Amino acid sequence: MSHHGQCLCGQVTFEASSEPLGARSCWCRDCQRIASGSATVNVLFAESDVAYHGNITTLEMIADSGNRVERGFCPKCGSQMYSKTVEPAGLPMRVRAGTLDDPEICPPTSIIWARSAPSWAPLPVDQPWHEMGPDSPLVEKQG
Repeated sequence: MSHHGQCLCGQVTFEASSEPLGARSCWCRDCQRIASGSATVNVLFAESDVAYHGNITTLEMIADSGNRVERGFCPKCGSQMYSKTVEPAGLPMRVRAGTLDDPEICPPTSIIWARSAPSWAPLPVDQPWHEMGPDSPLVEKQG
């Protein structure tokens, strides 16, 4: 089965030829800036299984994790489409859930970079909260 999606204006489209590997919400400061104050919600796919079509602008930078990350967005409407880790190689591509035609395919099951979330952030209590990246220690929930 394949999954499809697009940016807000439809100029950029994509197809993922595999099932998602998972999904999570990220509260790192970069994602908060991208999402205008919220977390990004990312569906994970093997990079080799995702093909984008249309004009995409990319920005490469060092993320909070220390990894070199490429972020892709539509230059016409500004929709954030994906992020992928360039170094180290081999990590899943993070497709923005809102760009999927069917965002129900894989709901997030964890929160990453919870330590960067503002005090008012709506963090679901039924999901694990990782202090930083997905392999970092869990945050003790206040309650």
